[in-house]
Amino acid sequence: MKKPVDLSARIASDIRASIVEGRLIVGDRLPSESELAEQFGVSRSTVREALKRLAAQSLIRTQRGAAGGAFVNHLSFEDAMAQQVTTATLLLSMNAISFDVACEARFALERACAPLAAARRTEDQLARLRSEIGRQSQPGLTDEEFCASDVAFHRALVDGAGNPVLSYQLAGAVEGMLPLMNMITFTARKRVQIVNLHSRIAEGLTRRDTVAVEAALHGLEDYTRTLARDVMAAREAARG
Repeated sequence: MKKPVDLSARIASDIRASIVEGRLIVGDRLPSESELAEQFGVSRSTVREALKRLAAQSLIRTQRGAAGGAFVNHLSFEDAMAQQVTTATLLLSMNAISFDVACEARFALERACAPLAAARRTEDQLARLRSEIGRQSQPGLTDEEFCASDVAFHRALVDGAGNPVLSYQLAGAVEGMLPLMNMITFTARKRVQIVNLHSRIAEGLTRRDTVAVEAALHGLEDYTRTLARDVMAAREAARG
């Protein structure tokens, strides 16, 4: 006999498939808990657990009252972004992805955004980039605040491409990989060097110069890889 948790996962998976395949569309009301319990041959508590799983993924929303129930939710890219970041972070940590592999993936993806960002960036997005550069230049900024600003800067670069699908796909690379990379390198890096490279990226985008943006990203990747190697070598030397 299957455990209740397995049954609730199966029910959630079946309902999710109905949504993905278009058999249930945004705004549709799901059958009641009792109807679902009868349909799947389980208890209402098992159905309730399945609905909680779907709600946690923002696939359904619940509404109280006479006209209430569970409804297929409108899932936006912004709503799904946090889950994408969490999944990417877990994959990196659980599968022991090397620093070089993460670095290669992240910068390859960011460089793919460069032509689109150079062509489509808005003045508001340029202002976001410059604001983060100004923040990073503040002498009293903590390491945690600098890392957060670093993430925000690169997120603005990706968003400059003006493609929500691309922004969603790269959320894991920027907000999942970057903090983990920062944890390794932040003690060794020189903030002035990062600010200089970020300034070159912003200037390239301002001029709509794809080549300049890509060159600055290459420079940032080389600097990041060098820092990581130095940090790892120092740790090995300390152990020996």
